[in-house]
Amino acid sequence: MTDTMTPAIAPAAPAPLHDRTSRSFASDNYSGVHPEVLAALAAANEGHQVAYGEDRYTARLQEVMEHHFGEGISIYPVFNGTGANVLSLQSILPRWGAVICPQTAHINVDENAAPERVGGIKLLSVPTPDGKLTPELIDREAWGWGDQHRAQPLAVSITQTTELGTLYSVAEIKAIADHCHARGMRVHMDGARLANAAAALGQPLRAFTRDAGVDILSFGGTKNGLMFGECVVVLNQEASTGLDYLRKLNMQLASKMRFVSAQLVALLEGDLWLHSASHANAMAARLTEGVRGIPGVTLTQETTANAVFAILPPGAADRVRESFRFYDWDQATGEVRWMCSFDTTEEDVDAFIEAIRREASA
Repeated sequence: MTDTMTPAIAPAAPAPLHDRTSRSFASDNYSGVHPEVLAALAAANEGHQVAYGEDRYTARLQEVMEHHFGEGISIYPVFNGTGANVLSLQSILPRWGAVICPQTAHINVDENAAPERVGGIKLLSVPTPDGKLTPELIDREAWGWGDQHRAQPLAVSITQTTELGTLYSVAEIKAIADHCHARGMRVHMDGARLANAAAALGQPLRAFTRDAGVDILSFGGTKNGLMFGECVVVLNQEASTGLDYLRKLNMQLASKMRFVSAQLVALLEGDLWLHSASHANAMAARLTEGVRGIPGVTLTQETTANAVFAILPPGAADRVRESFRFYDWDQATGEVRWMCSFDTTEEDVDAFIEAIRREASA
């Protein structure tokens, strides 16, 4: 019998649905995936591996994280930052516990009601001038222990770098941790941009986390070149319980976990994490210096990592946004935020500066 079937033809690569020349300063989440991370995903895609974290890549990630944070830690890869934050806080709090955080904290303003509705966590937010907590600011809400009418303040959450782009020093974090531990409170760190902080401080990751007294960490990867994925890192085993169950309960247990872990291994096994973060920070510094002195442009926060905050003349921000997307930070004051990424180029920054200069004087 004659075979009349048409020979198989390899499908053509799909055409992109977006303008690949488009550049943005809205968020480091807008960036693509680092080529080395994509290569790691492709390598992990061959063959079969055991599901739900019993794979070689997750085991290797444990070893890599131990290299950065020391032995005696445990890791829980998850899908996203909100999941990492909620899981971390749930694991260090009883049902009646509350978390003290800055008013500007991501858990307070950018995670809908996930801590409250999913985590069942009371947030006690404190106004800060720069997004950073201090022992004195913590004490505004650190009271009422033993009062059955008040959610018990049993944890503090800080963000490194903060939502205002500011940076805690090693000494500041240690002071917070010592203050909290003396009062029986645990310390969580939202490290969505932890790599940028390490690059800015010139310190290893352990120096301003575990060694400074942080109990549990949400380690961020998506903003530093991953496709998806973050990791809860338990730095103090006595502080956290139940994460094996909480991760599944909160729908953060990846069946094909190797694809989260392989990305984090690619990021952290060498110096890709530091190189990418250092580059993003350098681009933010270039942007800051480029707009400094433009008439009508006021820088509102110190640029310490990859975020730049500014106020433009009335109407200028919307005109610049016709070419480069970015977000308003405070509509009442006109403050905007510009974010640089691992793939932001000097040409991107210079073109953006020129657009700002042109529209600020229009």
